[in-house]
Amino acid sequence: MTENNIKREVWLRGPLPGIPPLLQPVAHALLQAREEVNAIMINFPEIFLWVKPNGMASPGFHLQHLSGILDRLFTYARGEALTASQLTYLAAEGKEPERQCSVNNLVERFNSEVDRAIDQLSHTNQATLTETRGVGRAQIPSTEIGLLTHAAEHAMRHVGQLLVTARLLEN
Repeated sequence: MTENNIKREVWLRGPLPGIPPLLQPVAHALLQAREEVNAIMINFPEIFLWVKPNGMASPGFHLQHLSGILDRLFTYARGEALTASQLTYLAAEGKEPERQCSVNNLVERFNSEVDRAIDQLSHTNQATLTETRGVGRAQIPSTEIGLLTHAAEHAMRHVGQLLVTARLLEN
């Protein structure tokens, strides 16, 4: 197999147009997370979505949390507080919804959050990256770049957990 036939990870495909240079790693990680989530969840059996093998978090939780963390951390990075809707979503993470919630619905929501995050990165001024941003009700100090970077690494952590959990349930 030649190198041209091997699909490279996002970070090896070069700079992303429209993304500030200092935020390229964040964008690369988020796009990689999206590709991996979509690959992991292809044909994933709906019946296993809320199963917690050996007490681990369910695939449904990881999918909900992936969307939630991007939404919340990018909100804090903009210097904004969470809305009532975001707090409600946070409280519901990991709980099987009363109404039908499919793998596809959760994956699509994550894909939309990645799109929103990439759009925010493209409009982020590199000059503000070291500015303080408050996290949570306690307004714990962080920085804009700290929040954006943590969003990307936290997403990748949950992608890895999702992969292991999904494979365990499918076998």
